[in-house]
Amino acid sequence: MRARYGVPLGIVAAGAAGLLYSAGFEARSFRLRRVTVPVLPPGMRPLRVLQVSDIHMVGGQRKKQRWLRSLAGLRPDFVINTGDNLSDPEGVPEVLDALGPLMEFPGAYVFGSNDYYGPKLRNPARYLLEKTQGRHGLNGNKPAVDAIHNPWEDLRDGFDAAGWLNLTNARGALKIEGAEIELTGLDDPHIKRDRYARVAGGPSVSADFSMGVVHAPYLRTLDAFTADGYPLILAGHTHGGQLCLPFYGAFVTNCDLDTDRVKGLSRHTAEGRASYLHVSAGCGTNRYTPVRFACPPEASLLTLVERE
Repeated sequence: MRARYGVPLGIVAAGAAGLLYSAGFEARSFRLRRVTVPVLPPGMRPLRVLQVSDIHMVGGQRKKQRWLRSLAGLRPDFVINTGDNLSDPEGVPEVLDALGPLMEFPGAYVFGSNDYYGPKLRNPARYLLEKTQGRHGLNGNKPAVDAIHNPWEDLRDGFDAAGWLNLTNARGALKIEGAEIELTGLDDPHIKRDRYARVAGGPSVSADFSMGVVHAPYLRTLDAFTADGYPLILAGHTHGGQLCLPFYGAFVTNCDLDTDRVKGLSRHTAEGRASYLHVSAGCGTNRYTPVRFACPPEASLLTLVERE
């Protein structure tokens, strides 16, 4: 009996333990990533930028809400929200409550597909198998007729009322102690709502510093921002791979970005120019796959300093 069933039962036990760890502990083990990025022009004082992403709020996630509220203690110069705030049509009030202290600071936002549409139960194996470019979730497809429409307008109105800039295929600027920070954003490329032609042309000569903001780091958007001369691009969407293998890393990015750049700071080149890219691993998960492994949830505090 032991020889026949010992190994399979051991595998099942190990799998159950891993699932318990990834759902019960790691998915709620919130971290802060600190990154220094040398992108500012000479003579400009450092800027502290807090990036929050992929909250995927579900009702009752009190620990996540407390942690998000606590981030206000970092006192950033401004906040960038790179989308996918929701994983529950009823989650808007809890998102706005959790981000309330952060909305006391200057900020800006873009939306992701999960802000517009609620998640549906699907086979998690499809996520790992859909590696082919263009076959990631809704990308390239129309939402299903029975898609769950989230109340994203209420989320938008809450952010706008707090004074955050709506960067949905739009430009905006923040004044930080007399410095003009130009922000250029796109709607979510994951569902082909990005319209770069509306914001093309590169940084304004009057701005002290300019950066690009997008939810999903698809290569077409990174190429466009970089070719136009933006020194820094912020994105989310990937969840850092969400299920990773220690000493190997992520299996997928859920877009056409390579897995080596699934989270953190990297470089992107296009048409002879180079930009820094920062991808947040986010602090949430789809409500139907509430697990993380070797990829804890995070927010990021970026300290922008003079370029080298």
